[in-house]
Amino acid sequence: MVKVDNYEVPEGLYYSEEWMWVRVENGKARIGITDYAQKQLREIVFVELPSAGDTLTNTEPFGTVESVKAVSDLVAPVSGTIEQINEEVSDKPELLNEDPYNKGWLIVISPTSLDAELKQLMDFNKAVEWHKKLVKEG
Repeated sequence: MVKVDNYEVPEGLYYSEEWMWVRVENGKARIGITDYAQKQLREIVFVELPSAGDTLTNTEPFGTVESVKAVSDLVAPVSGTIEQINEEVSDKPELLNEDPYNKGWLIVISPTSLDAELKQLMDFNKAVEWHKKLVKEG
Protein backbone atom coordinates (compact mmCIF):
# COMPACT_ATOMS: atom_id res chain seq x y z
CA MET A 1 0.00 0.00 0.00
CA VAL A 2 1.12 3.53 -0.76
CA LYS A 3 -0.04 6.74 0.84
CA VAL A 4 -0.47 9.68 -1.52
CA ASP A 5 -0.68 12.68 0.76
CA ASN A 6 -3.24 11.38 3.29
CA TYR A 7 -4.96 8.86 0.97
CA GLU A 8 -4.36 5.11 1.00
CA VAL A 9 -3.94 3.35 -2.35
CA PRO A 10 -3.64 -0.44 -1.82
CA GLU A 11 -1.91 -2.67 -4.36
CA GLY A 12 -3.76 -5.47 -6.11
CA LEU A 13 -6.90 -3.46 -6.84
CA TYR A 14 -8.32 -1.75 -9.91
CA TYR A 15 -9.69 1.79 -9.62
CA SER A 16 -12.31 3.81 -11.49
CA GLU A 17 -12.45 7.58 -11.86
CA GLU A 18 -15.82 7.38 -10.08
CA TRP A 19 -13.93 6.60 -6.82
CA MET A 20 -14.61 2.86 -6.82
CA TRP A 21 -12.20 -0.05 -6.37
CA VAL A 22 -12.42 -3.63 -7.64
CA ARG A 23 -10.68 -6.67 -6.12
CA VAL A 24 -10.75 -9.82 -8.27
CA GLU A 25 -11.31 -12.94 -6.12
CA ASN A 26 -11.68 -16.34 -7.80
CA GLY A 27 -13.41 -14.91 -10.86
CA LYS A 28 -15.70 -12.68 -8.78
CA ALA A 29 -15.36 -8.92 -8.29
CA ARG A 30 -15.57 -7.33 -4.83
CA ILE A 31 -16.38 -3.61 -5.10
CA GLY A 32 -16.14 -0.66 -2.71
CA ILE A 33 -15.37 3.05 -2.49
CA THR A 34 -11.85 4.43 -2.25
CA ASP A 35 -10.20 6.05 0.73
CA TYR A 36 -10.16 9.29 -1.25
CA ALA A 37 -13.94 9.10 -1.75
CA GLN A 38 -14.75 8.44 1.90
CA LYS A 39 -12.47 11.29 3.05
CA GLN A 40 -14.09 13.69 0.58
CA LEU A 41 -17.56 12.67 1.76
CA ARG A 42 -16.51 12.85 5.41
CA GLU A 43 -19.02 11.35 7.86
CA ILE A 44 -21.05 8.71 5.98
CA VAL A 45 -24.49 8.23 7.52
CA PHE A 46 -26.45 6.09 5.03
CA VAL A 47 -25.80 3.63 2.20
CA GLU A 48 -28.41 2.43 -0.30
CA LEU A 49 -27.41 -0.78 -2.09
CA PRO A 50 -29.22 -2.94 -4.64
CA SER A 51 -30.30 -6.52 -3.92
CA ALA A 52 -28.56 -9.81 -4.61
CA GLY A 53 -29.56 -10.99 -8.06
CA ASP A 54 -29.71 -7.47 -9.50
CA THR A 55 -27.61 -6.67 -12.55
CA LEU A 56 -24.92 -3.98 -12.70
CA THR A 57 -23.95 -2.19 -15.87
CA ASN A 58 -20.49 -0.67 -16.16
CA THR A 59 -20.56 3.15 -15.65
CA GLU A 60 -24.21 3.10 -14.47
CA PRO A 61 -25.27 4.07 -10.91
CA PHE A 62 -26.22 1.13 -8.67
CA GLY A 63 -26.82 2.82 -5.31
CA THR A 64 -26.05 5.88 -3.23
CA VAL A 65 -23.93 6.87 -0.29
CA GLU A 66 -25.06 9.74 1.91
CA SER A 67 -22.87 11.81 4.19
CA VAL A 68 -23.54 14.84 6.33
CA LYS A 69 -22.07 16.74 3.37
CA ALA A 70 -23.75 15.24 0.26
CA VAL A 71 -25.49 12.33 -1.48
CA SER A 72 -23.36 10.62 -4.13
CA ASP A 73 -24.12 7.92 -6.67
CA LEU A 74 -22.23 4.66 -6.54
CA VAL A 75 -21.16 4.01 -10.14
CA ALA A 76 -20.45 0.44 -11.26
CA PRO A 77 -16.82 -0.05 -12.32
CA VAL A 78 -17.68 -3.40 -13.98
CA SER A 79 -20.81 -5.21 -15.19
CA GLY A 80 -22.32 -8.36 -13.73
CA THR A 81 -24.87 -9.94 -11.42
CA ILE A 82 -24.79 -9.15 -7.71
CA GLU A 83 -24.08 -12.23 -5.62
CA GLN A 84 -23.57 -10.67 -2.22
CA ILE A 85 -24.34 -7.40 -0.43
CA ASN A 86 -22.41 -6.22 2.62
CA GLU A 87 -25.37 -6.03 5.02
CA GLU A 88 -23.05 -4.80 7.77
CA VAL A 89 -22.41 -1.57 5.80
CA SER A 90 -26.17 -0.99 5.54
CA ASP A 91 -26.42 -1.27 9.34
CA LYS A 92 -23.14 0.55 10.07
CA PRO A 93 -22.39 2.99 7.20
CA GLU A 94 -19.46 4.40 9.21
CA LEU A 95 -17.52 1.26 8.17
CA LEU A 96 -16.94 3.05 4.86
CA ASN A 97 -15.03 5.74 6.76
CA GLU A 98 -13.26 3.34 9.12
CA ASP A 99 -12.14 0.60 6.71
CA PRO A 100 -13.11 1.26 3.05
CA TYR A 101 -10.92 -1.51 1.60
CA ASN A 102 -11.79 -4.38 3.95
CA LYS A 103 -14.82 -4.32 6.25
CA GLY A 104 -16.34 -1.47 4.21
CA TRP A 105 -16.71 -3.35 0.91
CA LEU A 106 -20.12 -2.93 -0.74
CA ILE A 107 -20.95 -5.80 -3.09
CA VAL A 108 -19.57 -8.94 -4.74
CA ILE A 109 -20.59 -9.61 -8.31
CA SER A 110 -20.28 -12.38 -10.85
CA PRO A 111 -18.83 -10.28 -13.70
CA THR A 112 -19.90 -10.62 -17.33
CA SER A 113 -16.99 -8.92 -19.16
CA LEU A 114 -14.32 -8.71 -16.48
CA ASP A 115 -11.16 -8.88 -18.61
CA ALA A 116 -12.35 -6.25 -21.08
CA GLU A 117 -13.68 -3.92 -18.38
CA LEU A 118 -10.58 -4.18 -16.17
CA LYS A 119 -8.56 -2.79 -19.07
CA GLN A 120 -10.66 0.39 -18.81
CA LEU A 121 -9.81 0.81 -15.11
CA MET A 122 -6.61 2.05 -13.49
CA ASP A 123 -4.12 -0.44 -12.11
CA PHE A 124 -2.14 0.35 -8.95
CA ASN A 125 0.55 2.43 -10.67
CA LYS A 126 -1.94 4.51 -12.65
CA ALA A 127 -4.07 4.98 -9.54
CA VAL A 128 -1.08 6.30 -7.57
CA GLU A 129 -0.32 8.82 -10.34
CA TRP A 130 -4.01 9.80 -10.50
CA HIS A 131 -4.13 10.40 -6.73
CA LYS A 132 -0.97 12.55 -6.96
CA LYS A 133 -2.71 14.63 -9.65
CA LEU A 134 -5.85 14.96 -7.51
CA VAL A 135 -3.83 16.11 -4.51
CA LYS A 136 -1.90 18.61 -6.63
CA GLU A 137 -5.13 20.01 -8.11
CA GLY A 138 -6.90 19.82 -4.74
